[in-house]
Amino acid sequence: MSCASLTLLRARKLLPVPWLLCAPRRYASSNFKAADLQLQMTQTPHKKPDPREPLVFGKTFTDHMLMVEWNEKKGWGQPRIQPFQNLTLHPACSALHYSLQLFEGMKAFKGGDRRVRLFRPWLNMDRMLRSALRLCLPSFDKGELLECIRRLIEVDKDWVPDGAGTSLYVRPVLLGNEPSLGVSHPLQALLYVILSPVGSYFPGDSVTPVSLLADPAFIRAWVGGVGNYKVGGNYGPTVLVQQEAKKKGCEQVLWLFGPDHQLTEVGNMNIFVYWTHEDGVLELVTPPLDGVILPGIVRKSLLDLAYNWGEFRVAERKITMKELLQALEEGRVREVFGSGTACQVCPVHQILYQGQHLHIPTMENGPELILRFQKELKAIQVRFRERGSGPDACSPEKFTSHEPLDWEPPSPTPNSPRDR
Repeated sequence: MSCASLTLLRARKLLPVPWLLCAPRRYASSNFKAADLQLQMTQTPHKKPDPREPLVFGKTFTDHMLMVEWNEKKGWGQPRIQPFQNLTLHPACSALHYSLQLFEGMKAFKGGDRRVRLFRPWLNMDRMLRSALRLCLPSFDKGELLECIRRLIEVDKDWVPDGAGTSLYVRPVLLGNEPSLGVSHPLQALLYVILSPVGSYFPGDSVTPVSLLADPAFIRAWVGGVGNYKVGGNYGPTVLVQQEAKKKGCEQVLWLFGPDHQLTEVGNMNIFVYWTHEDGVLELVTPPLDGVILPGIVRKSLLDLAYNWGEFRVAERKITMKELLQALEEGRVREVFGSGTACQVCPVHQILYQGQHLHIPTMENGPELILRFQKELKAIQVRFRERGSGPDACSPEKFTSHEPLDWEPPSPTPNSPRDR
């Protein structure tokens, strides 16, 4: 890739937070500083996973965690890295009763140069701050939080796996910690970050397709709700529907919306359709960010890559089951897939809809586009190119990832990425 093409990966912006959500300025409290970070190393380190054994997602955790407390009177306290431990919460904690809680999910990868990099973390920080404002939780300085996360990963860098397809999953959480049964904005909050080494979503370099249950009786999100924010309340209610899908022989849920049964998301992933549109043009299409769809980081990355290639039309618009059914009947569908942090790109081969088992010819078509996306993402996340003045100076990490954890950044300038 050229420098110009990779720059496009940063060019497209997330939707701004509505002005109304920015109105309660009392939530924009004093910021914590990474320079004030306190460090307490564990005295009882855990045994690291055997690299020969598969890593189950979210079951293994590193030795340390990041913790920052907030209250309305004093603002943010000092951030601290401390031994991984259980939380102590009041039984009336507002996060437990009223779901005043949000989280993020991102990954750190060990590159070919053995250095560790985060994949497009600024986008996660943008989304996390938007979610915080939506829930009336305290705002924070995105750059300071990202630097604290960098320091945490640096402390536990030996936990970053280096096998094919492995990574270190980073889970920031912000929750209301108000010890009150009243439904109101919390006067106390807790921000913490935990780390988990994870394995490849698919074994080896293969991709395993999934089948979907598309039942319009179940709705994940709606216009005016919080479907476009990464809050815990969006996820718990989906477990029952996931179980219904399994009872009917499906691995995941295709979430539909509206009387015209619009495709919105696949499980916890964004959805894409690669087809020949009814106007005869080859097209990659995904639902727009209209308030129902979560602005996924991998979703944005796939769109950025596809726009940059310029080989087919890329569209963000509504897709209905009627359109998909017609395209299947006419043999115009090439691939259907989901995208997300866990799997990156996940192919779909079957949809159960209104008693019909619809075959999706994703695997019969390669899946050419899916494998290409996976290859490009892997190149950005784990490959390393030396810095310099020639073509290699334009490394993917420069445009899509945090700088290597052991790299000392220069003083920010008005045009530096840290100010964007």
